[in-house]
Amino acid sequence: MKDQSHKKSALTEKDGISQPESFSKSSLDKVVRSRKIQPSSEELVKGILAGDISALSRAITLVESTNITHLAKANDIIKACLPHANKSVRIGITGVPGVGKSTFIEAFGKHLTSLGKKVAVLAVDPSSTISHGSILGDKTRMEELVKDKNAYIRPSASGETLGGVARKTRETIILCEAAGFDTIVIETVGVGQSETAVHSMVDFFLLLKISGAGDELQGIKRGIMEMADAIVINKADGDNVAKAKLAKTEFNRALHLFPAKNSGWIPTVSTCSAYEKTGIDDVWQTISNYLELVKSNNYFQEKRKDQNQYWMMETINEQLKNHFYHHPEIMALLEQNKKAVQNDELSPFAAAMILLEKYFK
Repeated sequence: MKDQSHKKSALTEKDGISQPESFSKSSLDKVVRSRKIQPSSEELVKGILAGDISALSRAITLVESTNITHLAKANDIIKACLPHANKSVRIGITGVPGVGKSTFIEAFGKHLTSLGKKVAVLAVDPSSTISHGSILGDKTRMEELVKDKNAYIRPSASGETLGGVARKTRETIILCEAAGFDTIVIETVGVGQSETAVHSMVDFFLLLKISGAGDELQGIKRGIMEMADAIVINKADGDNVAKAKLAKTEFNRALHLFPAKNSGWIPTVSTCSAYEKTGIDDVWQTISNYLELVKSNNYFQEKRKDQNQYWMMETINEQLKNHFYHHPEIMALLEQNKKAVQNDELSPFAAAMILLEKYFK
């Protein structure tokens, strides 16, 4: 047999076209340099007052930052924006997971922008107690509203402490108002302690419910319902319409058992379908009626004043707490007292008094 190894194979590989660089190095260097250049407080304030969403977002990031160096800058921005704030309607929206808060807020927000309003949605997303991470998926769930030029959605992590998040949310409200948003919607984590904090920073508190949920939340239902200025039963569509109407009747009866509100407002119950976008206009009409009443009897202004005073006291409490736990001598003594309490060498109360006496000396 003849050796055919010298013969050229028909299966040959030709040189292809080399792929271009997937990015421009000069463009990348430009982006990196621009990110290193942090705008000044004055530049951010100027951008916020001009309605620049990028400047607003960067300022909110400073407010939410735990970096000590960012605190002074954030305070300067808030101080400059404060004279341009307090010109919006602040609406808190809460409800159990699965009630359709995101769908409702999107339908509600689109309705408001169709009326010519500028809407800012501040969505507080729960943080994991294990990894401390948050999904921050509200922009994904509100895909129509996020594309609306008259809407702004800012998801924020709840973090480890409710008070810190509530304070940052309140400061974020000021920045959004200064940027020209006349309607601020705050979505809470769910049903729990966060509602109390949000209730203390909004003008109108809306509780979303669904029919057929049962009474598994009976233990906290009364407190939440007493705070609510309106109850809206969502998902009143398809086979659920009759159940929603029945639930509306039951909630109306329950509301009569609660004491009268200082505002003089009688809470209402209505049904809607955020999915089908029905009943959304009725919700806004209810809020408009409420605002007309509380502004005419001066409750609106008095409530804002009380809220300002409340958050001053909360800020003092928070700063004192942070200063206490970051005091060098307290940090060293705290670990010793923790071990002493764990080993039953000291009572928790005696250990606390030792730490407090040391701090105030």
